[in-house]
Amino acid sequence: MSIIASIEDLEEIYGRPGEASLIKVADRIIPGYRRLIEASPFVALATSGPEGLDCSPRGDAGQAVRIRDDRTLLMADRRGNNRMDSLRNIVRDGRVAMMFLIPGSDTTLRVNGTAVISVEPELLAAMAMEGKLPRTVVVISIGEIYFQCARAVMRARLWEEDAKIAPRSLPTPGELLKQMQDAFDAESYDRDWPGRAKTSMW
Repeated sequence: MSIIASIEDLEEIYGRPGEASLIKVADRIIPGYRRLIEASPFVALATSGPEGLDCSPRGDAGQAVRIRDDRTLLMADRRGNNRMDSLRNIVRDGRVAMMFLIPGSDTTLRVNGTAVISVEPELLAAMAMEGKLPRTVVVISIGEIYFQCARAVMRARLWEEDAKIAPRSLPTPGELLKQMQDAFDAESYDRDWPGRAKTSMW
């Protein structure tokens, strides 16, 4: 196997980035980037900690994060499985990366920065959904922000109707858990899931 082990070798293959790839990077939210953030209900949050890396899906009604100011984003930590992988990482290593997706758009948005976890009552109250407070709010300080070329989403045909995968063709969560532990009651887990989700969404 031939391995690329230096920046010089990479640049020999790929060359230098084009002008547009460099001038799109900002250290704050410009008006166009604000519109993309406000249109995005889903973001992947990447974090790093002593045990390694983590990438967590995050979504919220309307938009995945709120804009506090042109250098700060707020993300409510809604109810989940209590693994706290991202949160455990953030309290020990504040570096984060985010990728925003916008349904129907091939353009994505990337943010690199640092984060802290807040339990400030005013922040929690401002992020309430259906009368329920998040347990914490992740406060992200933007280091750099830029839009991503649309080619990956276009190649994936992510939003095209005929490219959608039929959910019934995929293993259910219960089936996946049963593959990990043969005695697991997959049927009951899958049957009860819609009710659990409905009462624990926020």
